[in-house]
Amino acid sequence: MATSDLLGYLESRKNIAGSACGLAGLALTFVGVAGPYWPVVVAGLYGAGALVAPPERPALPDFPDPSAQLDEIRADFDRLQAYLAGVELPPAAAGRLTELTGLLAALLDPGWVTEVLAQDPEGVHTLSRAVRQDVPEAVDTFVRTRWWTRLAPGQEPPERHLERQLTLLHEEAERLAASVRETEARRQESHTRYLEDRSR
Repeated sequence: MATSDLLGYLESRKNIAGSACGLAGLALTFVGVAGPYWPVVVAGLYGAGALVAPPERPALPDFPDPSAQLDEIRADFDRLQAYLAGVELPPAAAGRLTELTGLLAALLDPGWVTEVLAQDPEGVHTLSRAVRQDVPEAVDTFVRTRWWTRLAPGQEPPERHLERQLTLLHEEAERLAASVRETEARRQESHTRYLEDRSR
C-alpha cells in the first residue's frame, strides 16, 4: 500500500468509525467485561465499526466557475478581434459587425456586467457561442463563399446572408444585454422595497 493510500485510509470514515468502536472495546476491557478475550473484542468492534461506516464520498469535479469562464471568453474575444481585423468585408456588413463586436465587448468588459453574467450560466453560454462559434463561422463562410461566387456569378450575393446573420447575432446579444438590465432593475426595486419596509 502506498503512503498516500495509507494516509487516505487513516483519514477515512471507516478507520475513524472502527477506531471509535475499538476504543469502546478497550473501555469494556478496563471495566472487566471483555475478560481474557479482549484483543478479539477490540478487533471485532473495530471491524464492525469499519463495516457500518458510510462510504467515502468522491470529491466533486473541479469545474471552472463562471467568472473564470468569462475570463477565457474575453481572451478568445481578443483573438477573434485580431482575426476580424484582417478580414475585408463590404461596408454594410462591416458596420453590422462593428455594432455586434461593440456590444459583445461591453458585455465582456470586467465590472458589474460580468458580475451579473457570472450568475447566469445561460448568458455565459450565449456569449461563448457567439465569440467562439457564431461570429467566426459567419465571417469565414462569407469569405469562402465570396471566392466561389466570383467563379460562378449570378447567384445570391453572400454579403446578404452575412448581414442577416450578423443582425440575428446582434439581436441575440441585445436580448442578453436587456436581461442584464432587467436583473439590475429588479435588484434596485428589491432594495427600494426593503428600505421602505424597514422604515415602517
